[in-house]
Amino acid sequence: MERYSSLDRLISVTAWIRRFLFNCRRKGKRNTTAYLTPQDRKEALLLWISLLQRNCFGAEIENIRNGQTLKGHLRRLNPFIDSDGLLRVGGRLEHSDLSYEAGHPLLLPKSGHFVELLILDLHLKNSHAGPNALLALLQRDYWVLSARRAVRKITFKCISCYKLKGITTQPLMGNLPRDRVLASRPFQGVGTDFAGPFYVKSHKLRNPKVTKAYLCVFVCLSTKSVHLELVSDLSSEAFVACLSRMTSRRGLPAVIRSDCGSNYKGSDRYLREVFQFLEQNQSQIGHDLARRGITWIFDPPACPSWGGLFEAAVKSAKTHLKRTIGETTLTFEELSTVFCKIEAVLNSRPLCPLSSDPNDLEVLTPGHFLIGQPLTALPEYPFQEEKTYKLSRFQLLQQLSQRIWHRWHLEYLHTLQQRLKWTDPAVPPKVGDLVLLKEDNAPPLQWRRGRIVALYPGKDGVVRLADVRVAQGTVLQRAISKLSRLPLD
Repeated sequence: MERYSSLDRLISVTAWIRRFLFNCRRKGKRNTTAYLTPQDRKEALLLWISLLQRNCFGAEIENIRNGQTLKGHLRRLNPFIDSDGLLRVGGRLEHSDLSYEAGHPLLLPKSGHFVELLILDLHLKNSHAGPNALLALLQRDYWVLSARRAVRKITFKCISCYKLKGITTQPLMGNLPRDRVLASRPFQGVGTDFAGPFYVKSHKLRNPKVTKAYLCVFVCLSTKSVHLELVSDLSSEAFVACLSRMTSRRGLPAVIRSDCGSNYKGSDRYLREVFQFLEQNQSQIGHDLARRGITWIFDPPACPSWGGLFEAAVKSAKTHLKRTIGETTLTFEELSTVFCKIEAVLNSRPLCPLSSDPNDLEVLTPGHFLIGQPLTALPEYPFQEEKTYKLSRFQLLQQLSQRIWHRWHLEYLHTLQQRLKWTDPAVPPKVGDLVLLKEDNAPPLQWRRGRIVALYPGKDGVVRLADVRVAQGTVLQRAISKLSRLPLD
């Protein structure tokens, strides 16, 4: 039986063997039909059921034939042996209008290769029916012990149904890198991302030429301070010039984190331009940054959750922009001015809930690390007449900066301690697992199939990155959250 993966094939082979035996024993009355009749297939099916029942319920069958009382879970079903020697459920529906097979279904064990073939055959013949519908169809002729569990197991292992769901696993949320949790000056560690395109006018006169511009977002990894720069085009020269403007005002960063641009490789032709820019100019930009002593770290492909800090900044900036200008087309200078205002708003957002200390009158914001107060705060009254307690102005500024960083440690840093999601450790993948590569711009049935060839565990031992070999031998690097492992043994 284990040689066959299809019930139809198993029944067909069994029926042909039974016909061969029949013709050998009765040479005068041979069955020479060129095809199998429904009766032949039914007798072959009942033969396997009879063998299975004798193997699994042999003791119960002997007790029933001897008139002894059954013990265990089968006692509730009140089973009996029919005229064909098969074990059926007695039950309490004898006087109902159900058919004989539905009122007294054949008793089958809860597991086994034959039971799996039977359920799988019903599943395929009924257009991949779900667990509830499949259970109702099964109970018309068969009573499988723990049937719901057996049905759910088969539907879960169906590759077509599993591909349609596209279920992926998310490993345990990782620990934050050092540049997120160490006190440092603003913009010493930076995360960057692109947004757009945005349409701008060449001038304010009638019938102006409309061109495209892009937004480059820089986010401080430790203080969440935001710096927005408007870029005229997607070229390495424009990006390096944009980076120069940022470093001239915010200081030279030591680390820059960004994605590798594969998030833009979608069906949208505008977003594809960003991907092509980052893919073609990656080495040139990296060489220019290395000359300045800047380390450029790329996140894995197609994994925006690894750069959630700057992805969230892009979302916030675009939200404020849509609510401010809507569909209005501005000039390059006007749009740059709007982004500067949005930058001030983003840098005035609270980093953490307001402290319960009555001496803290305002909440901690990224603006405190830049100018000592929120960028949108009102001008303060000058306190020249107040006593400074023998502190010079420079010492007062140092004290203010130290107080801000002290509040950063006390109020903000502990908010990063908890894992707000992805708290349950997932089943770790193994090298050789067959997986589907999740693509956000394609339905699950069009996801590519591949096999894991390498795993990259983190410092905590949790695997979050893997190399997957797809068609034509290409090896792609993907996060575990973008892989859907197929339910194969």
